[in-house]
Amino acid sequence: MTGQMIQINTAQGHSFAGYLATPESGKGPGIVLCQEIFGINAAMRSKADFLAEEGYTVLVPDLFWRTEANIELGYSPEDFTKAIALYQQYDEDLGVQDVAACLDFLNALEQCDSEAGLGVVGYCMGGKLAYLAACRLPQVACAVSYYGVGIDQKLDEIANVKGRLVIHLAALDQFTPPELQSKIQQAAQAVGNVQCYIYEGVDHAFARPGSEHLHKPSARFAHERSITAFHDTIGPRYDLVALWEEHIRHEFDTRDVPATMATMVAQPYVNHIPTLTGGVGYSQLARFYRYHFVHQNPQDMKITSISRTVGSTQVVDEFIMSFTHDAEIDWLLPGVKATGKYVEIPMLGVIQFRGNKLCHEHIYWDQASVLVQIGLLDPTGLPVAGVETAHKLLDESLPSNSMMPSWPSSADKAID
Repeated sequence: MTGQMIQINTAQGHSFAGYLATPESGKGPGIVLCQEIFGINAAMRSKADFLAEEGYTVLVPDLFWRTEANIELGYSPEDFTKAIALYQQYDEDLGVQDVAACLDFLNALEQCDSEAGLGVVGYCMGGKLAYLAACRLPQVACAVSYYGVGIDQKLDEIANVKGRLVIHLAALDQFTPPELQSKIQQAAQAVGNVQCYIYEGVDHAFARPGSEHLHKPSARFAHERSITAFHDTIGPRYDLVALWEEHIRHEFDTRDVPATMATMVAQPYVNHIPTLTGGVGYSQLARFYRYHFVHQNPQDMKITSISRTVGSTQVVDEFIMSFTHDAEIDWLLPGVKATGKYVEIPMLGVIQFRGNKLCHEHIYWDQASVLVQIGLLDPTGLPVAGVETAHKLLDESLPSNSMMPSWPSSADKAID
């Protein structure tokens, strides 16, 4: 999915460039994405495309147009020096006016669904602009600020936030040291519609693609919080359960690989944690599904649901998978010939969505329990169990702590 460069014409008669990314459906809630000090470069375009996959119509304006139009810088020392010089000349009050003009521009686009309001997200310099937009522009239903530099200098405006505001801070950020982070967090806690999150052990630009400071777990967590805020305010809203059940129907019932892949994003991945099986990217995952998963599962394989937790961006399923090991199962027992044993194993699936498509699956289970049940692992003297793990999940009244030799010793001890 790629966007295009366009011209943004304002009611004040100004015109400047912007990058517009639209969702696959052709229309979605509108978000203005405020750039870092490096212009509309590859990282910012990538961020816009990513949000478009989430279902949004995203506009990235050239915020330096008054000083030097169409800036696109990298991260070399020379580019950084130039970016700082541009930033020092930048008028953030005019920048907020530009954001307002971009919101008006988006609102008029046929590709934008503004019924529930509009959003703003920004990074670094753009992070402060997103904050100021939330404080000053009533049409902003939701704003997200990533490591905005200088927010601490404008905390007197935070009470003016009418929509929802999410602030992400990096604990090691030299531009916003801990004492300033504390000020921002305290100010946010005093306003009910503002959330501030501090990510430990990460530095400025922890969410920028390709950054030396990129920290994927924190970036993923921050993105989930951001998308949840946007979903709750401006939409879109998806029936994740229906999407997930359609996916597993094609995996296990119709056993249709193209239909299974059609429920996923362009470059999905699946990771079966205990056996490191699955695939990353469309071609590798389609190959895995076709030759090592969908058509290889036992005919009597069934799933017994235990619980399901549905969030804004993911579904977590707890279930028991049962089957007869009557053929080699590459993804579960790679290289192990059929034993004819019946197996029941508790599993947990964490299913992440991007927009209305599956993005990735993390599937967990206790491999030791599987090996015990097919006779490849003798549990004697080891802290592992076989089918009992599944039985106890179905019936919690079954004995606990039977593998703990010390358990009887506490029978008569006082309990505080």
